[in-house]
Amino acid sequence: MAKTKLLIVTHEMAPFLELSKISEITRQLPQAMQDKGFEIRILMPRFGNINERRNRLHEVIRLSGMNIIIDDNDNPLIIKVASIPAARMQVYFLDNEDYFQRKHVFRDKDNVFFDDNDERSIFFCKGALETVKKLGWSPDIVHCHGWMSALVPAYIKTTYKHDPAFKNSKVIYSVYENCFAEKMNDRLAKKAVMSNMTEADTKPFVDADCNAMHIGAITYSDAVVLADENIDKAVLKFVKDSNKPTLAPNLTQDYDNFFNFYEEITSEELVSIA
Repeated sequence: MAKTKLLIVTHEMAPFLELSKISEITRQLPQAMQDKGFEIRILMPRFGNINERRNRLHEVIRLSGMNIIIDDNDNPLIIKVASIPAARMQVYFLDNEDYFQRKHVFRDKDNVFFDDNDERSIFFCKGALETVKKLGWSPDIVHCHGWMSALVPAYIKTTYKHDPAFKNSKVIYSVYENCFAEKMNDRLAKKAVMSNMTEADTKPFVDADCNAMHIGAITYSDAVVLADENIDKAVLKFVKDSNKPTLAPNLTQDYDNFFNFYEEITSEELVSIA
């Protein structure tokens, strides 16, 4: 029987970048699934405060060299990789000098939200899917963690819906309370449009705030994980009204609840799990 292929898309993961509980879950969850026989790939941005030498990152020449277009501008994509020897897992890092070579992640030294966080998210989401295509790997499950990955479900269900790499993929989005209070650029929804999309496809993201990112991702996902207790009430209501399979996990060391959820999602019948 073929292994289930699981793609994890996240903006943080221990030990490389630890900002919130996302980093812990994205470190433990893929290892637990690998121990259960899954085939794993992990993608995250190479933020400037991730130490390349300490973490032994190196460029993957065969994957680098693509350009990601945002607002009619070409943005070079560099792919780097690092291994977690204890877990026998590789993590692919998406890098770009303009978007990620900074000492801070989402805010500057004065705690001001970067005004191009919208484009950084678009770049990461587009780049992640193009990287998977270049890997020649077709995930059965794409599990997105946090707001920076929120456009991935929209792209898979529109631009990439007939692409051999993703046409059979089930998309899961994990909602976390770790977010931001600001609004991103009000042209985010327009900038996010890809080929075979219209502005109607990105309408759920038009408010460009944290809730809009969550709601947009949920709109296009096949299932949802409520990964925090303090999620905004409007987002919780949207999840409930969507009637999509939903996991509200009590995290266990072996992540059996996620394993069962993945099995349900990839089966023919989608069953909501309370």
